[in-house]
Parts: sequence; C-alpha cells; structure tokens
Amino acid sequence: LLDAVETESPDLAVVDIRMPPGGNAGLVAALDIRARYADRVRVLVLSQYLEPEYALRLLGSGAGGVGYLLKDRLAEASELADAAKRVSAGGSAVDPSVVDELVRARRSSDRLSRLTSREQEILELVAQGRSNKSIADVLGITPKTIEGAISVIFSKLGLEEDSRDNRRVLAVLAYLDGGSRSDATS
Repeated sequence: LLDAVETESPDLAVVDIRMPPGGNAGLVAALDIRARYADRVRVLVLSQYLEPEYALRLLGSGAGGVGYLLKDRLAEASELADAAKRVSAGGSAVDPSVVDELVRARRSSDRLSRLTSREQEILELVAQGRSNKSIADVLGITPKTIEGAISVIFSKLGLEEDSRDNRRVLAVLAYLDGGSRSDATS
C-alpha cells in the first residue's frame, strides 16, 4: 500500500484497519500516509468494529481529508461513494458512533481533570498493567493505600460497582481516551 501511494500518488487511499501482515497494519499505514502525504493524499479508513483508540489517533489532528467508517453501517455502496467524495475533497466522513465515542472520550478527559496528580500517577501505572503491589513498590507506599486510592479514582471517574464491568479496565480506557502524559512523549 505504501509503495503504491508513493508511486501512484492517489487522491484517496481507502484502507481497512486490519490488513496483512496482521493486527492493525492498515491503521499504521493510514497514519503513515497522513504523516507523509497529508497535503496530497486523503485517507478513508474502514473498520469492522469501533476501535476508539484507533479513531482518536487517526482523527486526532482535526485536519480534513480523513474518514473513519464502520463497515457494517454502510448499507449501500452509494454511502461509501459519498464518503469517499467528501474525504477526497478535503472534508471528512466519520461514522456517527465514532462521533459519539469521541464526545464520550472528551467527557472522560474532563473526568480525569478531577484526579489529583498522585491519583493520575497511580492511574498511569494501572494503565501500564501494574498490580497494586507493584504500584505500591514504585511509589514507596503500602498496597492498602493503593487500594484506597484506586477506589477514590473509580468514584471520581463515576465508575459504579457493577458485576458486569471491570472498573479497573474502564478506568484505564477513560485514561487512554482522555490522553496521557505518556501519549505526549510517544
């Protein structure tokens, strides 16, 4: 794909997030195309599932000439053609559920501002996949203190206890959606 974009210089690259060789190779290619050729090649990404972190990475710059659509919501070929025309013209085409997710992510960011710097530090370590004991060791405090802090974080993020949900995972998603200090460095 990248070689074809380089040699053919298309107006629009339509990319599936899941392309060979595997994983999110299509997203990586789309981001690369945006970085290298944003002035001349537009990108329309198709995805089977709503993957908020991918949408945020792709749409994060706010620049036009980009789209993110969910394949199962494209009922007619004309919808895809219309989206391709808008993106090619420098506009955007974003699936409504992606917009909803971006708005929710913005709210998550607002919720994160409620956390103290210490709570944000703890949540960042949780997002790294560390256990309470590991976090306690890194910060030089007791695991019991970490448990209490995580409970406060859940409360401040509005994560009610529910047997259907893993609040630790939901807190990490709120953290990732709302931006992180490590995102700024990567």
